Order: sequence, then structure tokens, then C-alpha cells
Amino acid sequence: MTIDAKDRRILTATQAGLPLAPRPFAVVGEWIGMDEAEVIARIERMMGDGVIRRIGAATNHYALGMLANGMSVWDVEDARAEDLGEQIGALDFVTHCYLRPRALPDWPYNLFAMIHGPDRVAVETRRAEIAAILGAACRENDILYSTRILKKTGMRLAKEGRPCSG
Repeated sequence: MTIDAKDRRILTATQAGLPLAPRPFAVVGEWIGMDEAEVIARIERMMGDGVIRRIGAATNHYALGMLANGMSVWDVEDARAEDLGEQIGALDFVTHCYLRPRALPDWPYNLFAMIHGPDRVAVETRRAEIAAILGAACRENDILYSTRILKKTGMRLAKEGRPCSG
């Protein structure tokens, strides 16, 4: 998993986002002096090598009318957590779903699922759908509602190429 100077130029040029253009990689290529095919090939290689995990949109849920956003947390039997987590993550209203270790005795939850909706009633309805899927495998749950949007950015490269917060 090594990158060269050309890879670094691509990462630096795209770390704030891709240009909104019909051929964004051609525009990136113009910015850094490469043709579109080379930019695409290098990005594909970096994805295959795990340097880039994914390319995706960071949406503003409030602007999309999703005014209630809650991280639902669940204490699920460990033996069933992975299978149930896959089912929950496949729901169209869950945008993030992952397993994390518990922090006992204060934090018994091991399954996390982000739910968005136009209001809290809709989010609570969706939370009830998750509870029905988890059934008796879930011992306890809660939900933590967002009160504001935090800055959404990916990794940033420092001038020397070291990761820095962004």
C-alpha cells in the first residue's frame, strides 16, 4: 500500500470533494496534469490496494428534509449480533450500521444504527421496526438524537503527506 507523487496529487486534489461536472475525473486530471484515464486507473488501483476505501457523497440530511436523526443503540446477544447487524444495515432507512465493543458497566450497547426521518415520530416508528427484527436477541436499547450537524470531512493530507484532521 504505497503511493507515489502522482497518487498524492490525486488525493490532494480530491480530498475536499469531486468537481460537479459530467466527467469529474477529467477535470481533476486537468488540475494536476494527467489525462482522465490515468486518474481513473490510479484511483481504481488505490481502491484495490485499500488506500481509498470508498468514494461517496456526504449529504446534509436537514437540507433533504430529514430533520430528526438518531443513533439507535442496541444490546444484542453476541452470538447473533453480526447476522442481525447485517439485516439492520440492509434497511433502507439505516445509513450507518456497525458493531462496537461494549464499555461495561456504563455502556451495554454493541450494535449501532443511524436512523433518519422527517420528524421524531417517523424515527421512533423505524426504531420499532428494528426492535421487531432484533426480537428477544435484544436486551436493551436507546436512541441518541442529533442536535446539530457536525462538519463532515474525510481524511486530509498534510503538505508532507501525513494524515491530519480536517
